[in-house]
Amino acid sequence: MGAAEREVGMTSDDGFDEFYQSAFGRLVGQVYLVTGDFGDAEDAVQEAFARASTRWAQVRDFNVPEQWVRRVAMNLAVDGLRRARRRLAALARLGPGPVAPPISIERVALAEALRTLPRSYRQVIVLHHLLELPVEQVARELGIPTGTVKGRLWRGRRALAARLDPVAEEVANNDG
Repeated sequence: MGAAEREVGMTSDDGFDEFYQSAFGRLVGQVYLVTGDFGDAEDAVQEAFARASTRWAQVRDFNVPEQWVRRVAMNLAVDGLRRARRRLAALARLGPGPVAPPISIERVALAEALRTLPRSYRQVIVLHHLLELPVEQVARELGIPTGTVKGRLWRGRRALAARLDPVAEEVANNDG
């Protein structure tokens, strides 16, 4: 028995896999009729089966385990529909967003270069250089020492310069 099977109390011969294979498609079809969206139906049924798998020792002893999974999936689907309705109502209240100015080629290049950096470098560079927060505030917001912020800024700027300027990249590679 694998660690994951022990964790949820299942074994490969407990009948769950067979139950899942036999009922999944049928339940997706039923939930689809409620949601009108195949992806949402699949997500709800998948989540319901995930919940059933962790309770399989009890669920398999029900008269109709599929009924339990269907009820959970239907509840999840209805909750999803309610969330979507609330989201649409909020968006309708907000109206269309302001028109964003076009993004410059330089900004696109910066965004691409930032994506290549470790998250810790991106955080300090964005907070300090783009949002213009002082080093001390960046340190407070991230919960790290100011010296760490300064070090990450230095390394991040150096890595960015190498990615944004081919000549600087060659120099950085030869510094070695």
